[in-house]
Amino acid sequence: MSHSKAPSWDKIDPKAPAHAKIVATLGPASDSPEMLDKLIELGVSVFRLNFSHGDLSDMDVRIKNVREASQRSGRCIAILGDLQGPKMRVGKVPDIDIKGGIVVKTGDSIVFSKDQGEAAIIDGRATFSASFDPLYTDVLPGQRVLINDGAIRMLAVDHKHGEWLKCKVTVGGRITSAKGINLPESDISVPAITPRDWECARWAVDNGVDYLALSFVRTAEEVYELINKLEEWCTPDLPWAEPEMSLRIPVIVKVEKPQAVENLEAIIEATDAVMVARGDLGVEMDVAKVPVIQKYILEKCNEQGKPCIVATQMLESMIESPSPTRAEASDVANAVFDGCDAVMLSGETAVGRFPDITVETMQRIIKVTEARMDELAHNQGTPADLKEYPFRSAALARGVWHMAEELNAKAVVVWSQAGGMARYLSQNNFRVPIFAYTSSPIGSRRMALFGGVTPILTDPPLKGRLRNWTDEVEDMLVAREIVKDGDPVLLVAGKPLGAILAQSTVAILRVGDPASGFRVADDAEVQSYSPIL
Repeated sequence: MSHSKAPSWDKIDPKAPAHAKIVATLGPASDSPEMLDKLIELGVSVFRLNFSHGDLSDMDVRIKNVREASQRSGRCIAILGDLQGPKMRVGKVPDIDIKGGIVVKTGDSIVFSKDQGEAAIIDGRATFSASFDPLYTDVLPGQRVLINDGAIRMLAVDHKHGEWLKCKVTVGGRITSAKGINLPESDISVPAITPRDWECARWAVDNGVDYLALSFVRTAEEVYELINKLEEWCTPDLPWAEPEMSLRIPVIVKVEKPQAVENLEAIIEATDAVMVARGDLGVEMDVAKVPVIQKYILEKCNEQGKPCIVATQMLESMIESPSPTRAEASDVANAVFDGCDAVMLSGETAVGRFPDITVETMQRIIKVTEARMDELAHNQGTPADLKEYPFRSAALARGVWHMAEELNAKAVVVWSQAGGMARYLSQNNFRVPIFAYTSSPIGSRRMALFGGVTPILTDPPLKGRLRNWTDEVEDMLVAREIVKDGDPVLLVAGKPLGAILAQSTVAILRVGDPASGFRVADDAEVQSYSPIL
């Protein structure tokens, strides 16, 4: 009887970068410069600004603090602005007892009234306001009304169009101010982008936010609406603009509506990246379907070569506890196994008691999972065919994957000025580190979201010489203890070095060999150069 080799649990290289990135939401628990420094050191690559909470003056301080922390750390850190979308929320609720809010019990009859200011108990019945007019126009008797992500459940029983909605409580609980309302069975006539969203999007453009997330998307047309406006607003006269760089802020679609799942392929094609927003998705749809839908979304993103973030309640218990549940640890690991580019923390880092411990825990789960994935890499076969494969960069990235496998390369290093080639390499699911050089601050920050990619912001190349860059790469890899003498490394770069849309070629660097890589020729002297592979 033969026995297969047991997997290793401890072969984790602390110096090697993780493939899956960590997105952390900013809030009172993580705003300080000291905590930001610690979170970056522990592995955060992207910080999220949640426009659902706080005003834009708060965001001014947060974006300034993140940029300064990034400068101190020497790491390329992205900022993601998350638009609220047409999120329904309960209005102001006074504290009836020391625990806050108003308790509603199963069987109670309650009312939402458009004219109600502060919630109150009127004639023995709780009466609330809501910040969403369609609640009073589009909800019909017999349809469900869910509060606080479905923790409190009701059925609509009567209404007066445009004025009030009466509900019967089927699952009671405590209702406090600003709790979310979901209407999974109602056909809500409301645009995906609200006036408040447009205000926040304009602020994001003016302040150079690196990504913008669009909430409650239903169709690809809603994505194009935002993209078209960003193309109009992102002009060369902005203070953060760079010559020759694409200025339009990339859009991340949040999949959290049943209609988005139905229109998924068209939406993925329209957007730049995707977020599996499981909180509202699990309320709007049968929660039993969410794990399968998550895998389906990741599969389709991988097919189209689009980065994908898995979000919501990843380590939720760590808001109050220094340790996650076993189910939460498995949840993070499964997202990594499924090929996500990033996992996101929300309340855990925004208002949690242990933001640093939470990030450290998530990083450990990621690295242990990826160590097992490395052991299984020989069983994974070739990368999936990308729909963008006919493009030269995508085809070259696929070829580099095969070369890395054949050579047992220890790293792939690319000069990717705007991040395009780095994204293609990332979506081929390399099991070796990818280091992406650029002299563009915009490009370096946008690459911080790409799975497996470590962006490196450097000076513009010396007269475009590939020889000098090869020396810089070798020194970097040795200093980080990624390689030793004789190890093969794949170099991908275009001529002239650092130019946008330059056609790339590939060379093999043997660490310690002064005649390898792009050092066999000087691009300032040789007009055409095709290295022998």
